[in-house]
Amino acid sequence: MANHKSALKRDKQNKKRYLRNKAVKTRMKNAVKDLRLGEDEKSKEVILSSLDATKSVIDKAAKKGVIHKNTAARKIARLSKFVNAITA
Repeated sequence: MANHKSALKRDKQNKKRYLRNKAVKTRMKNAVKDLRLGEDEKSKEVILSSLDATKSVIDKAAKKGVIHKNTAARKIARLSKFVNAITA
């Protein structure tokens, strides 16, 4: 456990950021999972709109610094490739 006042504050900040980042990552993972698992019963338009929503969630996570921008770009590229394959 931290002893100095600045170390106590840093510990508090880290816990707060951890919870915030965890929420953003969970939201991103759930959006990706819903897109990948829900392609069977959806029409082409619904899948494409779901892809747009998922892209937005991933971009927001990158913008907030939760994931790296290149990681976000890679995830979006792979999801786009996946959706193009099932809608073609």
